[in-house]
Amino acid sequence: MLYHLLYPLSKYSIVFNVFRYITFRSIGAFVTALLFVLLAGPPLVKFLKGQSAVELIDEDKPKRHKAKEGTPTMGGLIILFGLLIASLLWNDLTNRPILMMYLTAVWLGVLGFLDDYLKNFLKISKGLLPKYKIWGQIGVGLFLTLAIYFSTNVVDNVTQIQIPFLKNTYLQLGWMFIPIMVIYITGISNAVNLTDGLDGLAAGVMIFSALGLGIMSYLKGNYVIANYLKLEFIPTAGELTVFIAGLIGALIGFLWFNAYPAEVFMGDTGSLTLGGILAVLSILLKEQIFFLIIGFLFIAETLSVIIQRTHFRYTKKKYGTGKRVFLCAPIHHHFEMKGMHESKIVIRFWIVATLLLAIGLSTIKLR
Repeated sequence: MLYHLLYPLSKYSIVFNVFRYITFRSIGAFVTALLFVLLAGPPLVKFLKGQSAVELIDEDKPKRHKAKEGTPTMGGLIILFGLLIASLLWNDLTNRPILMMYLTAVWLGVLGFLDDYLKNFLKISKGLLPKYKIWGQIGVGLFLTLAIYFSTNVVDNVTQIQIPFLKNTYLQLGWMFIPIMVIYITGISNAVNLTDGLDGLAAGVMIFSALGLGIMSYLKGNYVIANYLKLEFIPTAGELTVFIAGLIGALIGFLWFNAYPAEVFMGDTGSLTLGGILAVLSILLKEQIFFLIIGFLFIAETLSVIIQRTHFRYTKKKYGTGKRVFLCAPIHHHFEMKGMHESKIVIRFWIVATLLLAIGLSTIKLR
């Protein structure tokens, strides 16, 4: 909005010319989202407490989590509002990828909100049935992948994925791009949702993943830099940098309230939606493999659940008694059950996320 209102005034004063620059608007989006979340956080926490929209702890989680019962949830609302307000103020609203990000945020935000509302306001313990969640995720994934697939006359340009570590090497998916990306969006959305189990864990790890995508969007959106680094130049990618800066600002602001001991939890409103946002961003940048590197912790969390359930069912069928690989899944609960304090687990996960980000960024020069 500010871009459209103030940049045209640059013909009258050079001062307004700064609104054309991605870096300036990214800083503006970051600060706007951060301040919004910091200011909106306390009244939202108070409101959620007043409405008894508080977390109910499942029996299968570590016993120490019982102390968290009664903590307000649905804090993802302030992240999404902070992100959308910052983007609406600082982004070029005619940019097609930005409009796709709005669709992703609103669609999955409503889906996650419904789940949290049913659980925390109507006290329906299971919330939104899993099949409806999955169909909702598949729905937005299918809509977006079809929109991307048919957005150009040269289909090969949108269905190829750049392979890190290799120069000018792409994986061409062809029409398989549609089903694979639908599964990808659904999978990443749920993976982030599974990671949201300790104070500050999901938000902190997402900051590093978003930072990696933000760096990549800036590089690919700048013709000179992209050409120098042998990256594919994507003219619309620059605006995604502004959007991602707003996302990082909102997540950092949320950590103010979500760091141990948490005053509010993200809930499905946040984790389900933000996972989808990260997935769609990586698709628009054609950096799905790059994201799988920098966001590998989300994959590891999901794999731990799959391994646990598969092994348990297999051993129960074969021996009559189910056996577990981990003390508890997702894997962050395994470390809790081994006696590690959750703050130490979270910090170590952040350190691993930093390492994964460094590995992912190193692939840029190797290409």
